[in-house]
Amino acid sequence: MKKLLIFMISIQIGLILNAQVLENLTIGLESNTVWYNDDGETGPFFDTSNNDGDKHLRSNNYLKIDYNFLQNFTASVQIESYEPFALLNYSKSYEGTNLGTYSLNYRDSKLNITAGHFYSQFGSGLILRNWEDRQLGINNALQGGKIVYEPADFISLTALYGKQRVGFKTSEGEVFGFNSELDAAALLDFRDSSLDIGLSYVGRKEDTPFVNPTFDELTNLFSGRVDFYQNNFYSNAEYILKGEDAIKQGGQLSNRFITGGNAILFNTGYSKSGLGIDATFRRLENMSFFSERNAAGNVFNESSINYIPGLTKQHDYLLTNIFVYQAQSIVNLDTSQSGEIGGQLDLFYKIKKETLIGGKYGTKIALNASYWSGLKGDYIQDNPDAGTLPSYDVDLFAFGNKYFSDFSIEIRKKWTPNWRSIFYFVNQSYNKKIVEGSGQMITSNIGVIESTHKLGNRKSVRFEIQKLNSDSKKHDWTGGTIEYNLNSKFSIYVNDIYNNGSDSDTEKTHFFNIGGSYTKGATRLGLNYGRQRAGLLCVGGVCRFVAEATGLTANLSMSF
Repeated sequence: MKKLLIFMISIQIGLILNAQVLENLTIGLESNTVWYNDDGETGPFFDTSNNDGDKHLRSNNYLKIDYNFLQNFTASVQIESYEPFALLNYSKSYEGTNLGTYSLNYRDSKLNITAGHFYSQFGSGLILRNWEDRQLGINNALQGGKIVYEPADFISLTALYGKQRVGFKTSEGEVFGFNSELDAAALLDFRDSSLDIGLSYVGRKEDTPFVNPTFDELTNLFSGRVDFYQNNFYSNAEYILKGEDAIKQGGQLSNRFITGGNAILFNTGYSKSGLGIDATFRRLENMSFFSERNAAGNVFNESSINYIPGLTKQHDYLLTNIFVYQAQSIVNLDTSQSGEIGGQLDLFYKIKKETLIGGKYGTKIALNASYWSGLKGDYIQDNPDAGTLPSYDVDLFAFGNKYFSDFSIEIRKKWTPNWRSIFYFVNQSYNKKIVEGSGQMITSNIGVIESTHKLGNRKSVRFEIQKLNSDSKKHDWTGGTIEYNLNSKFSIYVNDIYNNGSDSDTEKTHFFNIGGSYTKGATRLGLNYGRQRAGLLCVGGVCRFVAEATGLTANLSMSF
């Protein structure tokens, strides 16, 4: 608690300095605190990840300070406090109060140099992406140095080196990277189109744990990509080649299972006023990549070098997020897995006003469809007695076992200047065994009706009605939300989802939440009390598992 007190005092000192002296100083504070309590319905609270008993009070706090000086320099530090303990389902590496990240940056018209912690992304991120997501408990910044050099307007070169952040420590593995971006359209003086070409390299060097390793300590990834835009049409393609590396099987790194990987990503689309079409195809084969080989498969996404989101629609409603897809990039011979193949299609169309279907205000329709499966091929188990090594041989574009599909239609209709509605339908098929490790294929249909009514004086009320039916006796959900906005600053809400399915741990349990928020300028305070359903929590297509819990949550964010 002393460290937490020091943390809060440092915030106050920073605020005083900012207000009175340093115009070039910016401060951001975020605090997320939960009191987990015993629940007569779901049982007493107990953190099974610790052996020393109950830990009801938990708090994650972040203080970010940026200072600009000498025109071209910026110094940044982020102090983090997980006192007395980190929130549930966060890695044990987040413990206590300490300096999380720090950096010194120099920037002019051609050079951008960073020493310390930094974030970077090459291409779509399939080869490298460092980012922070506090809700997911991800901060995989690199600690080292990065140089970005732009000798001309049409070219950008990046070189970097570092060790990845793991909690308040760094990884054993070292990461090297080089990226080049060429604006060919500017170089060739294209007038009505753009053409960008990118080439990247990322290497991970880590000592091998075996006496006589059958693989190199350095693993290499190469990426090439092209982005093209003309008028209302756009298209981009990327190919990644991953060098050979040891595969982790059954929780152990194997010196007998060595293979490489690759990825293909293609996206194209067309848009104009009232119409938009976007299609994405992706094939992944053994594309898991971590700064430490033994981190592969960890539930916290720690030490991940590249970014592999699930390419499906990011739904906004409680029941549409019960079965969410997590991208499959691992190799698992027991389940005949070596990656995934599939795609996503988005279609948006606005029906014009003063038409039969469009009505007075027009009608917006959005369709989305996605389908993902495994890679079809032959999977061979390790059998020393028969003299066979573990391996697989998959077809390039053949679809194997189905992992997930999602079809949704959304209709947005404005009835009057003060009344509008959303009608939403989703059909999903979810391979629970593949995505979560156990279970079977579940097919569900979800319907949602949402309406918002403006009451005047910036007041409004919004309500949702939701229903999920499935072919599983364990899942028959009903839900609803009511939200009241008193003005642009203050709002309150209550929501609840209820499972009427049988033979389920959640049968007859109300997962309710009651809360509200107050916002003034750059300061926001939110309070919530309720139950959290166990399952996958996903942000931007990246997921982590959260356990069932009940408690009071306070969220505070502010910047100066």
